[in-house]
Amino acid sequence: MVNSRPNTPVLVLAAGASRRMGRAKQLLGWGRGCLLDQAIGLARVLSPEVFVVGGARYPLVRYRCKAPVSGWVYAHDWSQGLSASLKAGVSALPGRSCGVFVMVADQPLLSVDGLRALAEAARTTPDQPLAASYGNRPGVPAYLPRWVWPQVMALEGDQGAGVILRDVRARRIRIAGVERDLDTPEDWRKLFEA
Repeated sequence: MVNSRPNTPVLVLAAGASRRMGRAKQLLGWGRGCLLDQAIGLARVLSPEVFVVGGARYPLVRYRCKAPVSGWVYAHDWSQGLSASLKAGVSALPGRSCGVFVMVADQPLLSVDGLRALAEAARTTPDQPLAASYGNRPGVPAYLPRWVWPQVMALEGDQGAGVILRDVRARRIRIAGVERDLDTPEDWRKLFEA
């Protein structure tokens, strides 16, 4: 069941240059679309309101992405690191947003059941930060209630939501597939060998 609360959108962070991949990984083929289309489809499990943060190779990434979204955000300073993308996305959210789900574009194997559990937890405890469990640390996909957004805006460089999620002791949720992100051609090859 999709989170029907329109005041809890999803940010899909897709602004990186994909240097280790050697090309725009957001546009790697996936099914009938690309990796970013897959990420948007998974994001819809969390909320019908999905925003994509672009940066490197924008507007090419936007043009090639076929999945409809609620809006695109261009992170002008995307080259300064992950924090720039996250801050651009949070700054562009509608004022009525009470929280935001955060995802990245390179985790195509996320469990739909795990995402549903994250959405349900955000519905039942909307003031509680939530994060995917990476064993000894929290990470994305995650849910950031509005009260932690000032901490997001204070991030610098290549810091992402993980540092905030750790500091606020986010409740961790098991989401299968988080460990299968795609950063290198080797990661991409292994994905199809499995």
